Amino acid sequence: MPEVSTKITVAVDAMGGDYAPEEIVRGAVLAAQKSDVQIALTGPMEVLQGELAKYGFAHDLPIRCVEANEVIGEDESPAVAVRRKNNSSIAVAAKLVKSGEADALVGAGSSGAVAVSAIRFMGMLEGMERPAIGACFGNFAPNVILMDFGANVDCKPYYLLSFAIAGSVYAEKLLNIANPTVGLLSTGVEEGKGNELVREAYPLLKNSDLNFIGSIEGNDILSGRANVVVCDGFVGNVVIKFSETIADYAVEWLKRRLRKYPPLRSMATLLFKRLVPMTKMSYEAEDAGGGILWGVDGVVRVAHGSCRAPQIAHAILSARNAVKADIVGCLKSELAAKSKKEANSLRRYSYVS
Repeated sequence: MPEVSTKITVAVDAMGGDYAPEEIVRGAVLAAQKSDVQIALTGPMEVLQGELAKYGFAHDLPIRCVEANEVIGEDESPAVAVRRKNNSSIAVAAKLVKSGEADALVGAGSSGAVAVSAIRFMGMLEGMERPAIGACFGNFAPNVILMDFGANVDCKPYYLLSFAIAGSVYAEKLLNIANPTVGLLSTGVEEGKGNELVREAYPLLKNSDLNFIGSIEGNDILSGRANVVVCDGFVGNVVIKFSETIADYAVEWLKRRLRKYPPLRSMATLLFKRLVPMTKMSYEAEDAGGGILWGVDGVVRVAHGSCRAPQIAHAILSARNAVKADIVGCLKSELAAKSKKEANSLRRYSYVS
């Protein structure tokens, strides 16, 4: 892994997110105070300067503002909006990474707009047809990563192989898991189980150099048997969002069961939330590298739209850590090795034929 000697710059779309620009700018200030990261905020200059003016000490922090006079809304088509709004805050942030003026990008706006901007202005890595978003289950299952959890709802079998490769790099470089195990999410553990996508992806994973353990079912996701759980984004998104709601509904169930015992009800609710912090799962995952858009030629962090300043700061710092870990360079190497193996296999096949 190359030694990073210069300060890392993170481009932040200040206009993306439910609480932009106030919480985004405050998050940038918190991140700049906590570390040596440099931050480039993109958005209308007047708006950014007005937000930074709320912090009298901000002029002493390594934060600069970059003019971007357009904003992409959540209700806009990402592909259309990115083409039409070439000077949007997310597009300008992606261009900063492409030009080398920034080392990473953080966006809390429309995840589609973040992905489309990254693909258009930064490009895809050779060997990755589609980008994938990875997420771990936070402290609840810290050694389990789900790939993909929403970037691709319609997949081809070889997409899942590239997701597995990216997930393995994620596990090795950001979670420090040596030789991570890879499982294919299916409706049964047997090779022939699952839908057409799963059945066709299985032999690709089986014949790869990954530590593939076969298919796993939904009831085994949190067991840790597979460090990298591979699925299409439709399934992954449903799994993640369902998991995040369990604690809230469980608390409501507990309240109903104990409604005749108010003191016990309050105590049990408090203990449950402390012991089963699944509602915080997404934010805990961000500290462990969750939300990275794997496959584009640069580090891109897709933060939750509902993030407040502390979570934005975490996203910025995790993007910095991803740059330090050289995840893009490592993924390039793994994809190149896969391509070389496939080429060798094709030559052997041609020779035999």
